Amino acid sequence: MPYFNSSAIKRAEYNSATGGLTIWFPEGKPYDYCNVPQHIWEGLCNAPSKGRYFNAHIDGRYQC
Repeated sequence: MPYFNSSAIKRAEYNSATGGLTIWFPEGKPYDYCNVPQHIWEGLCNAPSKGRYFNAHIDGRYQC
Protein backbone atom coordinates (compact mmCIF):
# COMPACT_ATOMS: atom_id res chain seq x y z
CA MET A 1 0.00 0.00 0.00
CA PRO A 2 1.66 3.23 -1.09
CA TYR A 3 2.14 6.18 1.18
CA PHE A 4 2.03 9.51 -0.64
CA ASN A 5 4.02 12.65 -0.01
CA SER A 6 0.86 14.72 -0.30
CA SER A 7 -0.94 17.16 1.93
CA ALA A 8 -4.29 15.87 0.60
CA ILE A 9 -3.91 12.06 0.68
CA LYS A 10 -1.84 10.08 3.18
CA ARG A 11 -2.02 6.65 1.58
CA ALA A 12 -4.12 4.45 -0.65
CA GLU A 13 -4.74 0.79 -1.31
CA TYR A 14 -6.16 -0.74 -4.49
CA ASN A 15 -7.58 -4.21 -5.12
CA SER A 16 -7.27 -4.91 -8.84
CA ALA A 17 -9.55 -7.97 -8.63
CA THR A 18 -12.52 -5.97 -7.32
CA GLY A 19 -11.68 -2.39 -8.28
CA GLY A 20 -11.89 -1.42 -4.62
CA LEU A 21 -9.92 1.67 -3.65
CA THR A 22 -9.39 2.81 -0.07
CA ILE A 23 -7.94 6.26 0.54
CA TRP A 24 -6.71 7.63 3.85
CA PHE A 25 -6.91 11.40 4.12
CA PRO A 26 -4.84 13.42 6.63
CA GLU A 27 -7.53 13.15 9.32
CA GLY A 28 -6.84 9.40 9.30
CA LYS A 29 -10.25 7.96 8.45
CA PRO A 30 -10.30 5.62 5.41
CA TYR A 31 -12.85 6.09 2.64
CA ASP A 32 -13.82 3.35 0.21
CA TYR A 33 -14.49 3.71 -3.50
CA CYS A 34 -15.89 0.90 -5.65
CA ASN A 35 -15.38 -0.26 -9.23
CA VAL A 36 -12.41 2.03 -9.79
CA PRO A 37 -10.68 1.21 -13.09
CA GLN A 38 -7.00 0.26 -13.00
CA HIS A 39 -6.04 3.30 -15.10
CA ILE A 40 -7.58 5.64 -12.51
CA TRP A 41 -5.51 4.00 -9.76
CA GLU A 42 -2.36 4.27 -11.85
CA GLY A 43 -3.18 7.89 -12.60
CA LEU A 44 -3.48 8.65 -8.89
CA CYS A 45 -0.15 6.98 -8.15
CA ASN A 46 1.59 8.91 -10.94
CA ALA A 47 -0.11 12.28 -10.48
CA PRO A 48 2.14 15.15 -9.41
CA SER A 49 -0.75 16.47 -7.30
CA LYS A 50 -2.72 13.67 -5.61
CA GLY A 51 -5.39 16.07 -4.35
CA ARG A 52 -6.06 17.59 -7.76
CA TYR A 53 -6.18 14.17 -9.40
CA PHE A 54 -8.57 12.90 -6.73
CA ASN A 55 -10.87 15.90 -7.20
CA ALA A 56 -10.86 15.62 -10.99
CA HIS A 57 -11.10 11.85 -11.45
CA ILE A 58 -12.34 10.07 -8.29
CA ASP A 59 -14.38 12.28 -5.96
CA GLY A 60 -18.12 11.71 -6.45
CA ARG A 61 -17.64 9.08 -9.16
CA TYR A 62 -17.03 5.71 -7.47
CA GLN A 63 -19.28 5.59 -4.43
CA CYS A 64 -19.91 2.18 -2.88
